[in-house]
Amino acid sequence: MLRRFAISCFLAALVLPVAARTRPHYGGTLRIEIEGDPWQHPDGLAQRLVFDGLTTLDTDGTTHPALAVEWKSENGDHRWQFRLRPGVRFQDGSPLTPTSVVQSLTLTCAANCPWTAVRAVGTLVVFTGNSPMPNLPALLAGGDFLISLTVTAEGKTPSGATGTGPFQLVGFNGGVLKLTAYDNCWQGRPFADAVEIREHRAVRDQWLDLSVGRADLVEVPAEMLRQAQRQRLTVITLQPATVLALQLPDAGALQNPTLRAAIAMAVDRGALSNVIFQKQGEVTASLLPQVLTGYSFLFPTDRDLNKAHVLRGGLTLPPLTLGVEGNGAMQLAAQRIALNLHEAGLNVRVVGASKAQQTDMTLRALPLNGGKPAAAFEALLRSAGQSAPVVERAPAALFKEEREFLDLHTLIPLLDLPKAYAIGGRVRDIQMRPDGTPDLAETSLEDAP
Repeated sequence: MLRRFAISCFLAALVLPVAARTRPHYGGTLRIEIEGDPWQHPDGLAQRLVFDGLTTLDTDGTTHPALAVEWKSENGDHRWQFRLRPGVRFQDGSPLTPTSVVQSLTLTCAANCPWTAVRAVGTLVVFTGNSPMPNLPALLAGGDFLISLTVTAEGKTPSGATGTGPFQLVGFNGGVLKLTAYDNCWQGRPFADAVEIREHRAVRDQWLDLSVGRADLVEVPAEMLRQAQRQRLTVITLQPATVLALQLPDAGALQNPTLRAAIAMAVDRGALSNVIFQKQGEVTASLLPQVLTGYSFLFPTDRDLNKAHVLRGGLTLPPLTLGVEGNGAMQLAAQRIALNLHEAGLNVRVVGASKAQQTDMTLRALPLNGGKPAAAFEALLRSAGQSAPVVERAPAALFKEEREFLDLHTLIPLLDLPKAYAIGGRVRDIQMRPDGTPDLAETSLEDAP
């Protein structure tokens, strides 16, 4: 059976000696550096340290209990009821209740939710939908649906971000987010006493700090994986973790589906993979990766510039704008795509992420959050703003559904990309979640007192 989301952990350094592999220690501060914002929604690194979901996914896509211990569906998957784990408390001492879960989900998912309504019924959280929701347990493991406290036990607004996760927020000072271990976490106390996350740190500065012992966990962008290997860094990798895709509206200048098809034909995926991402991205024309479905190869990935010209015909368009989410290689990829489209007769200008809402196209890295194929497909569609539920489960039917969606050319998959981090020599027992964030609850530090 195909392994759903294989986590590959490769060592670019020498294998750690057996003597160094000791039992976990409690204590110490885990120091992390990142380029972005640790609270970035929905996959910011701090989110998963402070908050939990009702469910969780393992690396094979199997759904497991988290804040909910059991669930069942009724009425042809139109109604689901979840029973909460007893005795769980938020980090301020407030109890986790069905009402607090409903308040959190109502706040974080005001639109484009997988459900039509959610309510507390006695000891249960009940979801109902106008359409079947067969993938709901897996979807609730996603970062969009983590549970936060919105009203304290005293009926007040919490003073800060408060969840049920292994670490609780202390404060933010000098560009460093500080978290401490939550002793009464339902999962058990984490090994590290504290986590410090330094944000907006350039990757090369992160690596320098790692090399001199000022950081324990730093980012390794996909395009720098080879360089990390040359520098003998110890790297943990989840592959694939994201799908690089071009999102196009079906309105405005690109409302013509033939024109959108021309854009899909004009993009050179091979150049993006080989030049921009240094052969670390697998070219793809499907949203779901080959390792998950086994049918990704059926979607053609070759560039056909002649067909792009034919599809465009003699149509003359005003200059188009291409927004890009992210920096570094994402910006370079957007520039390369703009050049590809210029060769197809389209005038495209790349603009900054702050202007993304006003653009004709957007280059995005959509998370592959794991789950079984149907759940992963629906999660991807929802990340792209699509709300149609995915009910097909048989591979042939799911392939047909994905093909029909991709034939609209409103979302053009380009590459499957890995997510990776480099770790320092004192870090032990670190793993990657299916969404590409490190799981630090069981991580310990070798030199902890």
